[in-house]
Amino acid sequence: MRDDIRICELNWIEYDRRLREEAPVVMLPVGSLEQHGPHLPMHCDSLIPTAICEAVAADTGGLVAPTLTYGYKSQPKSGGGNHFPGTTSLDGQTLISLVRDVIKEFARHGVRKMALMDGHYENNMFLVEGIDLALRELRRDGITDLSIAKLPYWEYASEATLEKAFPEGFPGWPLEHAGVMETSMMLHLHPEFVDMEKVPMHPPADFPLHDMYPYDPATVPSSGALSSAAVATAEKGKMFMDEYVSGAAAALGEAFAEPENVIILGDKS
Repeated sequence: MRDDIRICELNWIEYDRRLREEAPVVMLPVGSLEQHGPHLPMHCDSLIPTAICEAVAADTGGLVAPTLTYGYKSQPKSGGGNHFPGTTSLDGQTLISLVRDVIKEFARHGVRKMALMDGHYENNMFLVEGIDLALRELRRDGITDLSIAKLPYWEYASEATLEKAFPEGFPGWPLEHAGVMETSMMLHLHPEFVDMEKVPMHPPADFPLHDMYPYDPATVPSSGALSSAAVATAEKGKMFMDEYVSGAAAALGEAFAEPENVIILGDKS
């Protein structure tokens, strides 16, 4: 297991050598600054994918780029909404441009295998657009051999793990905002940021099938959490972490055995 995996901690000469001699997968975590209830910090969506990327890179010889810590606007049904103080979001075009530019810069350095790990549900299609535009522009510049995988880490949880973690039933990933999985992961990775005494005890949010614009903040639980994390534990967090790391590592090994493809991994939509 290597510990020299953070690009920002390497000098440029060592970084250049690693790219030329080892051709590593460069992993880019993408998160958000978003409220996560009264019991969690606002950078959960950045801390969790960063930790997973670093564990995968350490095991596989990859590199980890600095995390993109702002994401697309929080939505009521998956993040509580953008009205909470502290939630600090980007317009879609801004996130698209940021992702596009970062990808193009890594390609300029000589990176030919990248993996974007999304930690914020709302980022999804903006990452796809950033990837698409970057590849289009790189092709115009004569770079045609860059392969990119996009991984929403939460999809690597097995049904067996979900049954253990949610004894009363899994509410679905959108309603897991500040819920059992995220809280358990934070208890495992960063317990210093978790206050279990402040966990909301209300039932999962109940939203209509339709969406209204502008949305009414009163339709969102006032805590900001969309389900209760009362049964979260550090042990469950380790269970999730182990599965996410092994699943992502295996997926990347499979993905980059097929050159010159953009592969959306684990996305069930």
